[in-house]
Amino acid sequence: MFLVARVTNAQWFQCPLPIISHRLKPKLPSLLYNAKFYRFNKLSYSLDKESDDFLLWLERKAGTHVSSILSIGKSSYGRALYASKVIRTGDCILRVPYKVQLAPDNLPYEIKSLLTDEIGHVAKLAIVVLLEMKLEKHSDWVPYISYFPCLKDMHSTIFWSNDELEMIRQSSLYHETIHQKSLVKNEFLTIKNIPFADFLNHDGNVEAFLLNDDEKQLSEVIADRDYCLGEQIHIQFEIPHHDPLRRMKLEIMQRHHVVVKRDVNAFISSVDSFSIKEVRSSSQKGKGLPQSLRAFARVLCCCSPQELNDLAIEAKQTDGRLARRPLRNIEKEIEAHHILVAQTSRLIKEYEASIKSLDAGNSSSSLVRETLGIRRQMAQDLLNGELRVLKSASTWLKSYCTTLITTS
Repeated sequence: MFLVARVTNAQWFQCPLPIISHRLKPKLPSLLYNAKFYRFNKLSYSLDKESDDFLLWLERKAGTHVSSILSIGKSSYGRALYASKVIRTGDCILRVPYKVQLAPDNLPYEIKSLLTDEIGHVAKLAIVVLLEMKLEKHSDWVPYISYFPCLKDMHSTIFWSNDELEMIRQSSLYHETIHQKSLVKNEFLTIKNIPFADFLNHDGNVEAFLLNDDEKQLSEVIADRDYCLGEQIHIQFEIPHHDPLRRMKLEIMQRHHVVVKRDVNAFISSVDSFSIKEVRSSSQKGKGLPQSLRAFARVLCCCSPQELNDLAIEAKQTDGRLARRPLRNIEKEIEAHHILVAQTSRLIKEYEASIKSLDAGNSSSSLVRETLGIRRQMAQDLLNGELRVLKSASTWLKSYCTTLITTS
């Protein structure tokens, strides 16, 4: 069950209902990469009397008021918690006593003693839930457990088949999902002798902090900002191996604390990844494009040791950060940003091709068609959102270059 709070007509916030708690982690657990890719601004819902009874059960069990701003409704994507008013930075969304939280420390000693330090809190928490499920009607948590979704209703990318994941190969989410699947598999292999371990889920972090007050024995969910649907995309750049200054560029970047990745053999890698967001303003600041990305491009376009040394000297004379200011040579500054234009343009074409390929397919059963249809829509929404980010970045970069040309 997800908390979905409307901030404006086109802005939504989501996190899981914190009846399941990570008391040892600063952020809430959630089902990884679930329906956050749906277009929540188009989401319609109706109040759910049955689910409201669940909230009343929770408050009776807690012996206190849990929230004054939430109601439960049915949307086209399942049950969700809806805010009855705007959620602002610092607002308390939920206040949940420890006694109505399932946490890793609820594990019986008999099972806890079988687990090694390699097992994370999410896996331990999953075992707690599975134990309660095994008790069926004898569990004190039956009203909660009865709301668990069926596997066919869960569209987290962790449950997607390899063919379905191919729909989002262009997105960094594809690689993150593969990585998380590997982590889950490793944990499963570690605890596979424990009953029900093959049902383990895993977590992703949302932007809401779970604050625990041991003195008051309760947890509060606090909004750390105003929430909106803001896709981001990762973009990678590499210093070509044929670049005669490749080693010098890597060394100077490392010397000035530019994040330089290392490969599996601990060698410095020439590939770096940057996270960009939608560029909404036409100002020269280009908010949404990280300065580190533009700095990388400036280093990349250097073609002599002297140019690299000049950047290093400038960094020492200022705040120590390399190539964070526009290059004095306007032509070089334009060249650096043309590198970024070329990369974003290439990605835009790849995204457009991927989106075009997501045409309707035929499946043997109505259930498979329905599931694939939902996941195809999720993939389209994800890719379209990231494509919008890329196009906004490309537009700004081209405008910046044009401005430099006309003013030089």
